[in-house]
Amino acid sequence: MERYERSGCGRVRRWLTAAGLVVAVGAGSAACTSEKKESPFVGAADVCGDVFAGPLAEMVEKATGDKVFFRKSPKGMERVVAALKEGYASGRPWAEGDTLCLLRPKDSDQTDKGGVTFTMYAPQDVEDEGLPAGHELYTMGVQSSVGRGNAALYFECVSPQLKGSDKTPLRIHGSFGRGESDAPDTREYRDLNMTILHAVSLKLVKELDCADNGGLPESPVLTPK
Repeated sequence: MERYERSGCGRVRRWLTAAGLVVAVGAGSAACTSEKKESPFVGAADVCGDVFAGPLAEMVEKATGDKVFFRKSPKGMERVVAALKEGYASGRPWAEGDTLCLLRPKDSDQTDKGGVTFTMYAPQDVEDEGLPAGHELYTMGVQSSVGRGNAALYFECVSPQLKGSDKTPLRIHGSFGRGESDAPDTREYRDLNMTILHAVSLKLVKELDCADNGGLPESPVLTPK
């Protein structure tokens, strides 16, 4: 006896014989043999895993002026944590760290890249003098500053994950850049740059188990110095 049934991937023919049930897969079966490919493009909420999940995604889209980005690895936080730990253990005064999330909009050229990066900074890097033109200091952290399309945040981490940090804290420098954008250079957008960087920095200090959130407040302090 022969009959047709619908499966999730097409029509299936079944024959019932004296020996039992024999199944033959018909049209549409090719779709079952391979998984559907992931799109290389996603919104800000998914660009690097859950780095910008929740309300932060809308902030990133507003700051960059883009809503679709090339999908990037969700393991950015793991790489940053490992790089900072390695840099700290080396005993050097600074270390390169790693990129937490690269923001490259769809249909952009190769130079249009923003994102968030964390490094280990040297003590002399937090001098008030020498800020790039157009940048201004904020009061949050050891030092913080904003510019037209970026923000920088310096803070320190004392953690049981970092041997000796109770005497010499890990010095962390976070930076956010929005890439090429037509967004205006206003207080609203400068605050937006810092808000994004602060939120992601909080995620990092929780991963590192930094005491007192690395000195960062739960809500960003957006006060020019």
